[in-house]
Amino acid sequence: MEDAQLKALIESLIFVSETPLSLERIKEVLRDLNRRDLRRLLCELLEEYERSQRGFTLVEVAGGFQFRTRPEHAEWIKKLKKTKPLALTQPALETLAIVAYRQPIVRADVERIRGVDSGGVLRTLLERKLVKILGKKDVPGRPIVYGTSKRFLEIFGLKDLSSLPTLKDIERLAPPSLQELGPAEEKEAAAHERPSEAAEDSL
Repeated sequence: MEDAQLKALIESLIFVSETPLSLERIKEVLRDLNRRDLRRLLCELLEEYERSQRGFTLVEVAGGFQFRTRPEHAEWIKKLKKTKPLALTQPALETLAIVAYRQPIVRADVERIRGVDSGGVLRTLLERKLVKILGKKDVPGRPIVYGTSKRFLEIFGLKDLSSLPTLKDIERLAPPSLQELGPAEEKEAAAHERPSEAAEDSL
């Protein structure tokens, strides 16, 4: 099959998928296409859609590929769909940022950073599927461990956790309760600049 035909087929698969379609899932369908060629074709498609300046584009997000409308068209799309964007309170945003950068994390550590009870906020984030339970920590009391979900990556347009802004960027914008996210020493900065491998594996 020619590259043009393969690209059209890949586009069809991505188009009908309700969630970002991973390279691995595409490979399961296109068994005769090796991984290297599939990655090449996907990269070419990404470049072609970016150059075309159509009303929608192809993006790599949440560990997969998805067609999305362009952000600059959001105002008109909202008028057509008459939908309200996902709204999060300041406490919810603070808690979500803490979970994103410190995951895997337990509720007690979230509350230590924020200085207030965060049980209700965590429940809201769980209900909205932005945060998920990763398991229980192997310490007395077996507290629940939290981490971000694939939906978090999809909603915020992130390819993976390594796409999060650095903590230096966050520190410039963060409210006082998030300042502890920022490392106090250079060594800690290196450790927390990006989420841990364990956190990435949890997604």
